[in-house]
Amino acid sequence: MALRTIREIGDDVLKKVCKEVTEVTPRIKTLIEDMFETMYEADGVGLAAPQVGILKRLVVIDVDENPIVLINPKIVATDGEQTGQEGCLSVPGKCGDVTRPNYVKVVAFNENMEQIEVEGTELLARAICHELDHLDGHLFTEKVVGPLRTVTEEKEDEE
Repeated sequence: MALRTIREIGDDVLKKVCKEVTEVTPRIKTLIEDMFETMYEADGVGLAAPQVGILKRLVVIDVDENPIVLINPKIVATDGEQTGQEGCLSVPGKCGDVTRPNYVKVVAFNENMEQIEVEGTELLARAICHELDHLDGHLFTEKVVGPLRTVTEEKEDEE
């Protein structure tokens, strides 16, 4: 496993639509392992392949020590609404308030190309929506309600 470089806002790769994964090759398995390692090292809860420069429809998420791999994910149901603070490993030091569904159901393939369904509420629903946006070339900054804030301002407000 290896740490990958996280692409940051301004990098054109983050604006591109990703291609579907047709098979899980040894390179894709290595990519999945590297993405988890990179996400954990950066203290993230999700990471999409374009964030490490790979234009594939692949995301990894771990909000509660239950790692999830989603290949070619599609949201098939949503319900409710939540507005909360989001940040992004590709937009370091910034956060903002984003409204997302409070419940999400997604159909995808796992690392063995077996079809799976994942349902999530609250943080998991937010993470799924956030990461899937990356696959279509969108950053959370496009959906922020109000000003984008620096993370250090947030920490000062909490003290």
